[in-house]
Amino acid sequence: MIPRNTRQAAVRRISIALAVSVSALSLAACGDGGSDDSASGKGNDLTVGLLLPDRETARFEKFDYPLIKKEVADLTENKGTVRYANAESSVTRQSEQFQKMIADKVDVILVDALNSKSIAGDVRKAKDAGIPVIAYDRLAEGPIDAYVSHDNELVGQVQGRAITGELGDKAQKSKVVMMNGDPGDPNTARFKDGALSELQGQVDIVAQYDTKEWKPATAKANMKKAIQKVGLNNIAAVYSANDGMAGAVIEALEEAGASKVPPVTGQDANLDAVQRVVAGEQYMTVYKSFLLEATNAAKIAVAKVQGRDIEFAALTRETVDSPTQKNIPAMLVPVVALTKDNIKETVVTDGVYTVKDICTSAYKADCAAIGLE
Repeated sequence: MIPRNTRQAAVRRISIALAVSVSALSLAACGDGGSDDSASGKGNDLTVGLLLPDRETARFEKFDYPLIKKEVADLTENKGTVRYANAESSVTRQSEQFQKMIADKVDVILVDALNSKSIAGDVRKAKDAGIPVIAYDRLAEGPIDAYVSHDNELVGQVQGRAITGELGDKAQKSKVVMMNGDPGDPNTARFKDGALSELQGQVDIVAQYDTKEWKPATAKANMKKAIQKVGLNNIAAVYSANDGMAGAVIEALEEAGASKVPPVTGQDANLDAVQRVVAGEQYMTVYKSFLLEATNAAKIAVAKVQGRDIEFAALTRETVDSPTQKNIPAMLVPVVALTKDNIKETVVTDGVYTVKDICTSAYKADCAAIGLE
């Protein structure tokens, strides 16, 4: 079995290699001697519509939107713009925002769908209007032109593997609670399938909960139910699909009187989650490179509008299937398990956070203990 640190380092190298290869392909596609057919598309004066799902997930407002906006500007000599709307966890609002993008005749729409099925009608309307749609982070149904995300089943596998690795020889007898995401989010099933591929047969899964709209308050209420059902001291670990829920799960455990919080997983590498990892309250989170996902989504969107088919194909080398469409061109960005051991090599090195951001006065001693100074 490959040691955990070695696996993490390998995935890290893959991420770096992907960034380098994509940059090289972009330059080749845009170079003076290239055979790109951009003349058949639009120039730099273009508008990218960006629809993000909520404000509760810290990364969307802090990273994804600003990164996409900057990359579009860089790719279009500051002539291209991003028209942004956030659904604030409302499926109805996202549909209204989508239809306004169509009415305003944006050139391409990047959408992180709150509900993959309900968005399909809007995707079809955009297609009928001649507007390409690229599914971002979550796989939308309907006739989308491309999909940009992470390997979401791998996310779940990394989370599940972290639990079994930490429990070690005690795993077979260990009781584990699963706090899954929103069943309307297509990624939830993939996270869950990945986690179960590592957990089933290895641990005793004693309770599972779906969390509508990924709301931390719902996760906290469900964790209280699990504690009552299983018994506080009998819970050996908690699979939490993301960081917002992980924080709520930890609150419920501490309020119930846990002297030591069992291993709790997360996802997104939110700042408060990284600080919980530093403090030993949260065992791990899955770090997904926002930089790679967001900047490459912008590249794909601009390439599609400008008719740069060679660059578009180079960026979307993989394919995925949705319930309504087969062989969707896709880019799947690798992920990394973030623990105390690799904070500096991941989010600090990538410029997501500085040591000062993480090691505030409340966490200075914990940071010093793990050499993060």
